[in-house]
Amino acid sequence: MRRFFALFLTLAFLVVGGTTPAYADENPLERGPDPTESFIEQRRGNYDVAQRSINRMGSDGFRNGTIYYPTDSSDGQFGVIAISPGYTAGESSIAWLGARMASFGFVVVTINTTTRYDQPRQRSTQLLAALDHAMEDSVVGPMIDPERQAVMGHSMGGGGALQAAESRPEIDAVIPLTPWNLKRNWRNIDAATLIIGAERDTIASVRTHSIPFYESLTGADQRGYLELRGASHFAPNFSNTTIAKYSVAWMKRHLDDDERYEKFLTPGPTVGYSSGVSDYRLQ
Repeated sequence: MRRFFALFLTLAFLVVGGTTPAYADENPLERGPDPTESFIEQRRGNYDVAQRSINRMGSDGFRNGTIYYPTDSSDGQFGVIAISPGYTAGESSIAWLGARMASFGFVVVTINTTTRYDQPRQRSTQLLAALDHAMEDSVVGPMIDPERQAVMGHSMGGGGALQAAESRPEIDAVIPLTPWNLKRNWRNIDAATLIIGAERDTIASVRTHSIPFYESLTGADQRGYLELRGASHFAPNFSNTTIAKYSVAWMKRHLDDDERYEKFLTPGPTVGYSSGVSDYRLQ
């Protein structure tokens, strides 16, 4: 959304007879070196990461959680990402994503939901509460750019991420991981959304969940669908290079507007029997 605003300003400037400023093509949000395949696939990016625990008494709207953040803020403010676990699962099931994503230049909040049986709607409000908690945190809050918010989640947490994006227009990017939700139509989401499904998912089948979700995202800034070859519903609960690689690329591209990461999304991963990806679509 910000990129369209920037384009509008540039065009307006030219219409009134001005010239494009020298810095117009520069992106102050770029973080780290020019990315390579080996860089984006490694377990840690270019930032050292610290963490802060959120205890039950200190949280508001979710049970508890952890904030992962870069220790060096000299590059400026970072985008913030909240991540929810799936049905009956705890924070530990998605904790691996916290430090990994943060090391590439994001503030990341992983949470325990109020109860392990919370449905997608409840998880959506808890994701929003987690974003707000991080932005208001006395230590981490000043490091966050409130104009750059994103959500992720596994299973019902992924369904909750979709609902969170639908209810908060300020969210710029969404990545639901093997998402589950009884709702099928997400045409009102305008955030860039990457659905990651699993070929052998028997709980949230890609035919009844991930693919219909992707196809319904007609209002999104950009929509993508990546399917993990031979994977089950629980693939996101363990460190996974494919999930991490394309999650980092998606967030860098759409939360930081870093066009250097476009090369990982277009044309995207190879699809074939020798690949870890069985389907990939981008619109």
